[in-house]
Amino acid sequence: MRTAELKNQTTGMPAPPKKTKQHITVLLVLLLVMASGWQIGFSLEELMSGLPNMWDLIVQLIPPNWGYFSQITVPILETIRMAVVGTTIGGLLAAPLSMLAARNVIHTSWVTIPCRFILNLIRTLPELLLAAIFVAIFGIGPIPGIFALALFSLGIIAKLFYESIESIDPGPMEAMTAVGANKIKWIVFGVVPQVTSTFVSFFLYAFEINVRAAAVLGLVGAGGIGLYYEQTLGFFEYDKTASLIVYTLAVVLIIDYVSTVAREKLT
Repeated sequence: MRTAELKNQTTGMPAPPKKTKQHITVLLVLLLVMASGWQIGFSLEELMSGLPNMWDLIVQLIPPNWGYFSQITVPILETIRMAVVGTTIGGLLAAPLSMLAARNVIHTSWVTIPCRFILNLIRTLPELLLAAIFVAIFGIGPIPGIFALALFSLGIIAKLFYESIESIDPGPMEAMTAVGANKIKWIVFGVVPQVTSTFVSFFLYAFEINVRAAAVLGLVGAGGIGLYYEQTLGFFEYDKTASLIVYTLAVVLIIDYVSTVAREKLT
């Protein structure tokens, strides 16, 4: 060991990490997993005993009811529209809030800290809880789902966006400050050009997530395809549930492909 350390010192290379530290880390992780499983009552015996029931459910899902596709096309399209509108509203709100939360744009802590607190609070609330709250306010329909997705998108996009803003090149802003540019011009011509493609990429990423999230918001009455999931599962019509899964999967895969291609062209 001593010889290896002397060799690394002479070559200027950092010494490799000791295996003892790696072993301790693995042991601590295993103990944490075991303690967590014990606290929540996880049991391998119960898992193994439940596997036959899982297989029985899979058998009932196959084959899907292909004729059901014609009945769920409209709610699938409604789900996509909810994701589009909700993500757009959330993205439009996230852009200015991200600027206010970025410490290299706003140097006043009494502005950045409250903005970050609000964003953390929004991210704390899951979209199903948000949808349930808005259903209680607006009633059953797509409007509660749109508002839930808008707040959900706001939390995600703003978090990623202000972190991206804080990592931009400060050179253009320093040059504009030197020539006496005001704050608005400083942001418009110094910050925005550096983060536009990043913002669009985050927007598309949030849209992908919202399409998946919108598919289950109907479980609490917030419109979309989720209502049909609740109905088919409640009446044990698993062949129709399988049709919903297949249709939703096809839509998600298409959107994911288009979004991935768009993000690659932006980078």
